[in-house]
Amino acid sequence: MPERGLARSLVEAYVHLDLTASGGSGRAEVTDERDGWLVRAGGVEVLVPYEAEDAAKHEGATFGTGLSELLDPGQWVLVGATYASRALEGGLFYAADPSDPERFDAVATDWSFAADAMAEALKFLPEGAAELPPEAFWTEMGRSARDADPGRFTRAKLENDLAFYRQSLDDFHRLHAG
Repeated sequence: MPERGLARSLVEAYVHLDLTASGGSGRAEVTDERDGWLVRAGGVEVLVPYEAEDAAKHEGATFGTGLSELLDPGQWVLVGATYASRALEGGLFYAADPSDPERFDAVATDWSFAADAMAEALKFLPEGAAELPPEAFWTEMGRSARDADPGRFTRAKLENDLAFYRQSLDDFHRLHAG
């Protein structure tokens, strides 16, 4: 039986599967359990308690409230950069042909998720710390990201990236919302 992770939202569960499961979340199966939804894919299981999903929706927290137990800050930074890259590319295509409202929504969602992922990484910063401590990185992916570019994990860089992603979302809405 696979080890079962605990997610704070369905969105966090799917992101975790995309990072860890063979085939990613595209092949996920969701079943109702007594305490929440069980999301399975590629030998990975994640439980999303009903109350955690409700709290996330109530707070408007895409990935959930509190601190992630599934993704470390290195993974969150990589996730944020991936969504930002998708938003940049999608925004170029949308600007060339702004007739597709689904493309508009996809770009806006990607910028929003990029910002939310960066906010998740910032949650791991201890009060007053200038950078994320090495012990905050518990996954191979997260440690590799930190080792490859430690400057990416300072408070200043994380806050700058968060501000850039939020400003990019605002700019996209200002330029293209009708």
